[in-house]
Amino acid sequence: MTVESPGRRVLVLAHTGRAEVREVARACVKSLTHHGIAVRLLADEAADLGLESADGLVETTHPDDVPGEGCELVLVIGGDGSILRAAELTHATSTPLLGVNLGHVGFLAEAEQEDVESTISAIVDRAYTAEDRLTLDVRVLQGKEVAFSTFALNEASVEKAARERMLEVVVEVDGRPLSRWGCDGVVCATPTGSTAYNFSAGGPVVWPEVEALLMVPLSAHALFARPMVVAPTSVLAVEVLANTEGSGVLWCDGRRTFDLAPGARIEVRRGERPVRLVRLHQAPFTDRLVAKFDLPVEGWRGASERRRRDGGDGDA
Repeated sequence: MTVESPGRRVLVLAHTGRAEVREVARACVKSLTHHGIAVRLLADEAADLGLESADGLVETTHPDDVPGEGCELVLVIGGDGSILRAAELTHATSTPLLGVNLGHVGFLAEAEQEDVESTISAIVDRAYTAEDRLTLDVRVLQGKEVAFSTFALNEASVEKAARERMLEVVVEVDGRPLSRWGCDGVVCATPTGSTAYNFSAGGPVVWPEVEALLMVPLSAHALFARPMVVAPTSVLAVEVLANTEGSGVLWCDGRRTFDLAPGARIEVRRGERPVRLVRLHQAPFTDRLVAKFDLPVEGWRGASERRRRDGGDGDA
């Protein structure tokens, strides 16, 4: 991997298992290098794209080599899963992520496939901004020992390991026990993840500018089992009861997993290092919700029409 060059460099990550993605990725690499911007690729993805022997402004690296080091941004071609993977690969460097959606909903992506040309132009002209997204630092304690630690951009979910066994847990906020649940699991999410697993579990949609942590029970058999929104300074904890018959599993962003034995304690707090997402447009989050979920807004007349109606300026 080469990082000494003072020139501009972009890391391109692509879901190369799909022909459509490979085609778009090749076009992006060609366009970026045409404008004198060096492109870094993971070696296996470069091979899938037929660029493993490329020279000049194309270089290759490996996941263990800190891929984002020296790159001004990461161009991610795929869906939300690809962006979460990119966040994992570049978390140590906080390299901004710019997603081009070739998946399904693509809530984390900033551009669609038809926007590729304008997206490349924005990169070339540096016509973009980056916003910090709150993350989670997650650790698992077994006794007094830290058995596992990681981060999450969307959520950390504690789930039952076996379909036929309920998970018995006690949840805690800021060092105080809150409730005991027999449940399928517990989701601890960020505002960014509020439209992901949290949303499917019945949790609230939280605008990304809001700094908060979310806790949502999954199919809990309990009197008090409601989604909760707590301060970003709070510490959430889930303890798998020592006498529970079922074991659990921790999932972070659906990518990193750890088996939970009875007695395990999972602590979730605001992450020390945010994930940076590139923005090309300053559209309100409301518009993103409407577009991504195809929400029905027919009949909305807008503020300008209401002013004209209320002020008598023109026909209603």
